[in-house]
Amino acid sequence: MPAPPRYPSRSTTARRRQGGSGARWRGASRARCPRRRCWPTFLPTGTLLAFETLLPAASGNGTCSAVSVVTLRVLLALCGASCFVFHFTDSFRAPDGKVYYGFVTPRGLSLFRTGLGVEAPREDRFRLGFVDVVHAVMSVLVFAAIALSDYRVSACVLPGHGKEMKEVMESFPLMVAAVCSGLFLMFPNTRYGIGCLAA
Repeated sequence: MPAPPRYPSRSTTARRRQGGSGARWRGASRARCPRRRCWPTFLPTGTLLAFETLLPAASGNGTCSAVSVVTLRVLLALCGASCFVFHFTDSFRAPDGKVYYGFVTPRGLSLFRTGLGVEAPREDRFRLGFVDVVHAVMSVLVFAAIALSDYRVSACVLPGHGKEMKEVMESFPLMVAAVCSGLFLMFPNTRYGIGCLAA
């Protein structure tokens, strides 16, 4: 007699359905990822988080008083400076298994703290180069595009220019994203500094 046909079990069918729906969901999430939420890969991890956290208090929720304008400008300056400076930091893993951070210089890596009994590496990849300056400038541009796209920032920092800012921000973020993405592909980042993954 021929063997009876074998049907997939309920658990197998459920796993297949979950796998298919999970793949579709992951694909949809990548396709729907807003450009603004994909940009933080260009920035130090904590900078954008600190900016978004402090922005409501610094701007007074859009009231644009004299105090809030000054506070907002200080916040923008600090976040922009951190985007620039953090691109000149790097790290390495010492033989003891610990990760040490420092600034890249023309002579090599300069540790933040001295007297730790660890010799800083002097390899070429830890030396300051033109690519580091390019990455720092691009990071500041990306942060500026993200910050100015918020109405609380544009309305307080540039009052009376709402119409002009609206026209500019329709194309400026797209231009910054396209230019910076191309430059990052041409000059990939090899640093593992503050705000990046450990070495």
